[in-house]
Amino acid sequence: MKFENNLAFAEALDQADDIKDLRQQFIFPKHNHKEFIYLCGNSLGLQPKAAKEVLNRQLDNWANHAVEGWFDGDEPWMYYHKELKKLMAPIVGALPSEVCPMNTLTVNLHLLMVSFYQPKGERFKIIMEGGAFPSDQYAIESQVRFHGFDPKEAIIEVFPRDGEDILRTEDIVAKIEENRNEIALVLFGGINYYTGQWYDMETITKAGHSIGAIVGWDLAHAAGNVPVKLHDWDVDFACWCSYKYQNSGPGGISGIFVHEKHFGNTDLNRFAGWWGYQENKRFKMEKGFVPEAGADGWQISCTQVMPMALYHASLQIFEKAGFIEALRVKSITLTKYLEFVINQVNIELGYQQYRIITPEDFNSRGAQLSIIAKEQGKPIFDGLVANHILGDWREPNVIRLSPVPLYNSFEDVFLTGQALMKITKSILK
Repeated sequence: MKFENNLAFAEALDQADDIKDLRQQFIFPKHNHKEFIYLCGNSLGLQPKAAKEVLNRQLDNWANHAVEGWFDGDEPWMYYHKELKKLMAPIVGALPSEVCPMNTLTVNLHLLMVSFYQPKGERFKIIMEGGAFPSDQYAIESQVRFHGFDPKEAIIEVFPRDGEDILRTEDIVAKIEENRNEIALVLFGGINYYTGQWYDMETITKAGHSIGAIVGWDLAHAAGNVPVKLHDWDVDFACWCSYKYQNSGPGGISGIFVHEKHFGNTDLNRFAGWWGYQENKRFKMEKGFVPEAGADGWQISCTQVMPMALYHASLQIFEKAGFIEALRVKSITLTKYLEFVINQVNIELGYQQYRIITPEDFNSRGAQLSIIAKEQGKPIFDGLVANHILGDWREPNVIRLSPVPLYNSFEDVFLTGQALMKITKSILK
């Protein structure tokens, strides 16, 4: 498509958008009665208008049924997570039995590593991307220490080549092969939070399995953003938060994936709790843990009904959209258009003030573009916020902008480019 940097073109793209009406399902933040152009769904998604209704319904269930709400009413809490499982599974390319909503992301990462990081002999190392989100770094460091290893010896980090911003798949595969006899676990983020790079998950998973390692993924920035096929790619485990692209609210409930090939593996360690016990015998209160079949067997504490309700509100919008495949088509064009208008700013300025470090190939990125300003990056970001355009700033020098196909428009992107041009000229005059 040949893009044009004018309002009429952006409006025409919006008119042709088959899912444009989904925008009306969300609440946009306002300041001085003016709505923000919200480009920060990579950090926290917008609130669905249905969130209050869904949450109030569960509050009413609590009010009307009290403890009997676990088994009475239209949506008994005992089984509420099963409805979510059906809607979660298509988003990550899984079977419903392979996913479960529970806890929060880093808690789930720890719980899954209890099962899937099993160092033995010389095979004790974990390989990950350099510059992973700090929570992943801290979780992995503490896990290897728990097993008695020094993180400096047990963790292999793969960094971009000198002078480059993103990782090459061949370098990741080569590093896996180089350490083939020592790696117990390959654990990457699906999309890097800083650069916005979407790693070649299928290729990396195959590379990890080829040397006999377990492969897991943190999908915090990938789930609900790009199409992943966890089951078909033979991924061993994964987890994600739901409050970014899946709009479940701040600190919203997390999700896990465990491939069905592991369901019958009795050698897996796990930290057990009552809610992960075999469901049809749970209330017999018997001694000796027997896990529920599937991913549900990794549950520990009882269903978090209110956070699940908020997640449910957003998942139903994904269902209306045709899940991630339909959203991805729009997302690719939205992000390409954002790339175009940023480059148009550079052209009008006559030099490269803005450098996009996110891969140009749409197969290697999601909705996020990470941008480095040659000069005055933080004042320019602050200027965008002052002009009701909300992305986010990541130290030391990156502006992240993420047009989300559920609720962002092509007009949003065009107006962002116009504001960026105006602010840049004002600050750098």
